[in-house]
Amino acid sequence: MTREEKNGGWKLLFDGKTTKGWHKYGGDPVGSAWKVKDGYLYLDTTIKVDWQIKDGGDIVTDEEYENYDFQLEWKIAKGGNSGMIFYIKEDKAKYNWPWQTGPEMQVLDNNGHPDAKIIKHRAGDLYDLISSSKETVKPYDEWNLAEIKCINGKLDLYLNGENVVSTTMWDDNWKKLVAGSKFRDMPGFGTYTKGRIGLQDHGNQVCFRNIKIRRL
Repeated sequence: MTREEKNGGWKLLFDGKTTKGWHKYGGDPVGSAWKVKDGYLYLDTTIKVDWQIKDGGDIVTDEEYENYDFQLEWKIAKGGNSGMIFYIKEDKAKYNWPWQTGPEMQVLDNNGHPDAKIIKHRAGDLYDLISSSKETVKPYDEWNLAEIKCINGKLDLYLNGENVVSTTMWDDNWKKLVAGSKFRDMPGFGTYTKGRIGLQDHGNQVCFRNIKIRRL
């Protein structure tokens, strides 16, 4: 990070060398399929089990966050799918998966994955809730800059410098959005005002770097 970023309150969530600060959803250490190389974190998809990766799984931050600005860069393999999930309530006794509580900013190869044919499932979308106002995603194997900014329920998603989604969480309109989505039967979804941030194992190779956050 630059000195200006440090002075502005930014903190690294990935040191470029280890998975320190992260764990597998549910509390176990980060699995061996999540690897670090040349300053980026990636999911090694060599061995697949069902729709996820052996020794992979979704990973989440050790800390919980309430109001914040979160940034990272991602690139997806050809035909790949992943996501950044936020406001995750980590309670395996009630929720088996991060996406049962946390909304997701979609990571996708729009030109190669079938999910791209579904409205609200494309890269940059607030998954299954709101489509991006414009398409700014780069092709597979190219780095994209993503940002999730949350302040007292005001949610803004940015992709490659463009504000692609803007909404307010937890109000009546939000509840209507959830009621009209695939999450309608998940009573905890999108209800928590504080939680962990997660990176998704969707069974495809994905890379992340320059992961940082600033509490607001």
